[in-house]
Amino acid sequence: MTKGKRKEEIDDQVKEEVTEIEGIEALKQALAKEKATAEDYLANWQRAQADFINYKRRNEQERDELNKFANANLILSILPVIDDLERALDSVPDEYAGLDWMEGIRLIQRNLKAILEAQGLKPLEAAGQPFDPNFHEAIRQDKGEEGIVVEVFQKGYLLNDRLLRPARVVVGTGETEEKEEN
Repeated sequence: MTKGKRKEEIDDQVKEEVTEIEGIEALKQALAKEKATAEDYLANWQRAQADFINYKRRNEQERDELNKFANANLILSILPVIDDLERALDSVPDEYAGLDWMEGIRLIQRNLKAILEAQGLKPLEAAGQPFDPNFHEAIRQDKGEEGIVVEVFQKGYLLNDRLLRPARVVVGTGETEEKEEN
């Protein structure tokens, strides 16, 4: 073998090794790029999964809220009937109060109230309470302790701890206290 051929072989071998090293570097760069892409896909997938979990949770909460208050319109339309029934029972003369048919009507009233309470309806206690515009609708002021509900014209109701109908009330002006002090 001649020196020239030997040099050519060495040059070819060096070129092959350089090409091989360049190929390895290119592969490393390609691998790094693909790893970055895979990490990006993983992060996007994790975000999408978290978004889906949040969506499911919100959807369940909305469904629970809808179920709790689906009957609100029906109950609201029944409340005037309950008010009328209570007024009628309160105005019964004493001579009829003990009759069997009157007891039957009172039983019907109690059953109706029990059914509505089972649906989450609760009457608002207003008489003697401080006036709260969030729960009371003032229709007039009269003599009585200032800022205190002195009379209830129409009961208010809560449905699952949310105001369904405000109580219509008379609020004290504080005149009685001033007279007592004088």
